[in-house]
Amino acid sequence: MNEPGYWLFRCENQLFVSLDQASGNVFPCAPAADFGHPANALRVGEWQGLPCHAADVERIPGDSAGELIPLRRLFGLAGAEAFALAGRAVQLLDWRRNHRYCGHCGTPTGMKTGEFAMSCPACGLLVYPRISPAVMVLVRRGDDLLLARSPRFKPGVFSALAGFVEAGETLEQCAVREVREEVGIEITNLRYFRSQSWPFPDSLMLAFFADYASGTITPDPSEIEAADWFPRSALPLLPDPVSISRHLIEAACR
Repeated sequence: MNEPGYWLFRCENQLFVSLDQASGNVFPCAPAADFGHPANALRVGEWQGLPCHAADVERIPGDSAGELIPLRRLFGLAGAEAFALAGRAVQLLDWRRNHRYCGHCGTPTGMKTGEFAMSCPACGLLVYPRISPAVMVLVRRGDDLLLARSPRFKPGVFSALAGFVEAGETLEQCAVREVREEVGIEITNLRYFRSQSWPFPDSLMLAFFADYASGTITPDPSEIEAADWFPRSALPLLPDPVSISRHLIEAACR
């Protein structure tokens, strides 16, 4: 790592961004030596044609001018490509930190050469980065969209329904089950929209449109604070533009 490259430093669960953003250098760029050869750095991809590495640090090495920001803020600051790269970096750093010991025999693990895998030298268990698939469903009934809000959302924000895929379940089965469990209605005509890696902490969001089939909205109070039909011309506050839920809703309104 003696060649120049970009660096994603995570400190106290925030990312360091350079103040030299006018040139596009949202991440600091220099050889590893300029930052004191950060321990256990991971190569996570490329940025602007140069290698990009990520590392957890207790303080920002070197004398780069910048600030620490939450990952979500990076989208508005630097765009979708930078957000995606940083999201990958955060997921890989979390994966390595969470699998320092073998889950089968408890032996300390190490990175396998040539691939992202934590390897146990005692029993041979390999642990790859975790990805948790989740289905998102936007239900339409004529000109109306079914939107709901979780108590965890920002005040006033409504979104499409979503939930994690369970073991042995297809994406289609998950979509039907989640809508039924969360708001008590049945759906039909499921259509795939798009996917998005969502690093909070390790989700892969798979978004669908669906049509209303039957039933009356009955929110599950353990998950849904409010749910209702909204005409496309009078929608409530929507999620941030970084999220696939916002893209899904906007696509339904075109």
